[in-house]
Amino acid sequence: MMDSVYKDTKSKMDSALKKLQQDLATVRTGRASLNMFDGIHVDYYGSQTPLNQVAGMANPEPNLITIQPWESKMIGPIEKAILAANMGFTPNSDGQMIRIVIPPLNEERRKEYVKNCHKYLENAKTVLRNLRRDANDRVKKMEKDKEISQDQMHDGLDEIQKILTQHETTADNLVKDKEKEIMSF
Repeated sequence: MMDSVYKDTKSKMDSALKKLQQDLATVRTGRASLNMFDGIHVDYYGSQTPLNQVAGMANPEPNLITIQPWESKMIGPIEKAILAANMGFTPNSDGQMIRIVIPPLNEERRKEYVKNCHKYLENAKTVLRNLRRDANDRVKKMEKDKEISQDQMHDGLDEIQKILTQHETTADNLVKDKEKEIMSF
């Protein structure tokens, strides 16, 4: 009975960490990464389509991204979408392929990106704590309904706290690693 609460809570917390990883992947580090373009959508025949579904993307050099549209008429909309994303990049096109040179980050920009990482961390921790609260409520309700004893309830609350602590530590480490990556270039 309690195992289902633990599994459910752990699963939801794992999902919250996965979301944090996705958010951190979109943060620039000074090195070109295809993940930076995950949030960009292109107008493709009237519908907003993810960039990676209308073009092949490659990272041939540490500071260069190449985008090869499946259809050459998509070059204009792709360039427009990249500019609209306001990422500080200027796409260069030769009619067949788009090249984006990633400029090095200055100190001020790096600190801004680190601050964004910490915002993502705080959001993730809020989600984790809300999940803990929900799990605690479920355990307390089980005790109130006489499905478990008070001792089992306290053990359950302790176990849920341990699960939260593990996930918060993992989240902190993810952000520390990203911060090192941003500041070390």
